[in-house]
Amino acid sequence: MFPHPMTLDEIKHALLASYEREGGINHLDGSNLPSDESVNRLASDFMHLLFPGFFEQSPLTKKDVPALTAMRLESIYTRLTADIEKALSFASDPAPAANASRLAMELLASMPDVRKIVQTDVQAAYQGDPAARSTEEIILAYPCVLVISLQRIAHVLYKLGVPILPRMITEYAHERTGADIHPGAQIGNHFFIDHCTGVVIGETAQIGNHVKMYQGVTLGAKSFEVDNDGNPIKGVKRHPNIDDHVTIYSHATILGGDTKIGAHSIIGANVWLLESIPANSIAYYKGDNLVVRSRRKTEKAVESRTASEMQAWDWVI
Repeated sequence: MFPHPMTLDEIKHALLASYEREGGINHLDGSNLPSDESVNRLASDFMHLLFPGFFEQSPLTKKDVPALTAMRLESIYTRLTADIEKALSFASDPAPAANASRLAMELLASMPDVRKIVQTDVQAAYQGDPAARSTEEIILAYPCVLVISLQRIAHVLYKLGVPILPRMITEYAHERTGADIHPGAQIGNHFFIDHCTGVVIGETAQIGNHVKMYQGVTLGAKSFEVDNDGNPIKGVKRHPNIDDHVTIYSHATILGGDTKIGAHSIIGANVWLLESIPANSIAYYKGDNLVVRSRRKTEKAVESRTASEMQAWDWVI
């Protein structure tokens, strides 16, 4: 027998009681927070600002661009300032309104530089994927363009010290693409993620120039330092460094703040790495063995470990 259904009034009282008991997930009588709807609209508008003419309902002519850009900047500035002010108020900033206006202007002033590096990402995608027929196809249909472009904008806000909002912007891209790139990650030019889905890049990761990776790659942490109360210590280096011209194939996992992948190296599919490898290396599985050797065939292997040995190490992503 099913219990007698509750009335709406009974459900209301049950929820009110829950709000009192489980208070840690309430935000009542506090400062107003940025809303998903507002931030998602900002993220979409940033893409229009970066790529004029690509996401319009009707064709955009060059003579229309100045007026449209002025209108967009004014609209974005007003809404961005309001959301930054909410985020600063939450963080107990002493002058949230004045600082929000300044920070919004600093972000918008960075947009030409963001466009310059985003153009290299589009070029990398075109050069890195033989299936690509045009840069237009890449901008319109490749998920890496959305996730990398918005991460670069969120990274500016992150460096400016804006709380909450950078993560909300990258989460919009995460929801749309399946790739989760923390706004704190430092990423060089000509960055390409082929297929994109399932990629995770942590806050303190540093990625050089001309890096290419495939779906499912994780740049994560081995473990977390904790304080005397068992809480994670914030702000420490936890994620790996990837040098220039590195290619990382699908579902490879690279962990640790001390881990560095040397320039011009190749990480094979499904490889699990916890330690640094030198430049011009290749890492791959040969049977059950993980082999890391020089890409120069005349040099002997520098490391070979069995898969069972690697799995025996108890690391945490």
